[in-house]
Amino acid sequence: MYQKLDVEEPKPSISTLFSEFNPYDAMLSIRQHSATVEWPYDYTRSGNPMQDVLERFLAKLEDADRAFCFRSELTTLYAATMLVGIGQEIVAGDDITALSGRLLSGITSISGAVVKRVNISDLSEVEAVIGPRTKLVWLESPTNPGLQIADIRRIAEMAHAYGALVLVDSTIMSPVLLQPLKLGADIVVHAGTTLMAGHTRTVGGGMAVKGKRGAVFITKINLGVVYLPLVEKQQENAQKIAEFLAFHPLVKKVNYVGLSSHPGRDLHYSQAKGAGFVVSFQTGSLALSKHIVETTKCFTSRKHEFTCKLALFQLQRRHVREARGLTEDLVRISVGIEDVNELIADLGNALRTGPSFCC
Repeated sequence: MYQKLDVEEPKPSISTLFSEFNPYDAMLSIRQHSATVEWPYDYTRSGNPMQDVLERFLAKLEDADRAFCFRSELTTLYAATMLVGIGQEIVAGDDITALSGRLLSGITSISGAVVKRVNISDLSEVEAVIGPRTKLVWLESPTNPGLQIADIRRIAEMAHAYGALVLVDSTIMSPVLLQPLKLGADIVVHAGTTLMAGHTRTVGGGMAVKGKRGAVFITKINLGVVYLPLVEKQQENAQKIAEFLAFHPLVKKVNYVGLSSHPGRDLHYSQAKGAGFVVSFQTGSLALSKHIVETTKCFTSRKHEFTCKLALFQLQRRHVREARGLTEDLVRISVGIEDVNELIADLGNALRTGPSFCC
């Protein structure tokens, strides 16, 4: 599945010096060779050799013409909204992440842009809202945590017919699995804290663009080191956990694109090479879901690189959750690379000892 990337190293026009490596005291020294010749590295926060290598690497991963790195995921997403002017429209999915949702809600009052939210898995609904005033179509596929699938090819055709740009937030899908630019998207966004660098290994964001349409003015801000996760192991674990949950009598519904029962499975695999690492499920009982989250031993509610995380999805206000079709008992798992048999046994024990059996 994996292909070695030949990332061209920068020409030896700079001097990079490190002290004994320590994340707390490592120093980078960049020497300007001429006092009279302009060069790109006047301030490290606006450009430096490490950032250049990182951006070229991200561009290679996404088969992009250019990539930009940012200090945070929010900064990355905000930069994309700067493409939209007063009175222009952003068409966005109704099941996008809470961070994106809050950002878009605030943009309307700040920039004067109009945001329209739709079910991105319904092409007729998407087509009905894209029009001459549409500047940006904002997608996630799969969405998080509902795991809805968007037909990126068809939506890109709709958007481009009106001269609009298509952005895909691919944070929960590694470029090893999905490359939206090859499907017609103009911009793809990643959170540096998730798959691109392990969970909370770094704080940052990345944006890759295709052609001049995407490579508009974007402010670059420095990001740390990026590395690829053990995607195959995460997916293998996620598939087995989803199958276990799908056949458990106390689980009412499981959302995972790798399951044959998922309504968007065929569409997803026509665009991507794998199902990813996020699984969500419903028990029909808030008490049971709460018990599962609080009593499992192998899962954590904290974010660490490639470890299993399990959370009750109650981060949004009730009316916002309900508008997105997310019930209060919905549990989301970000699957890691631990021993899958231990993970399944842990979930099984939590389900077995839940309120339904405590009488």
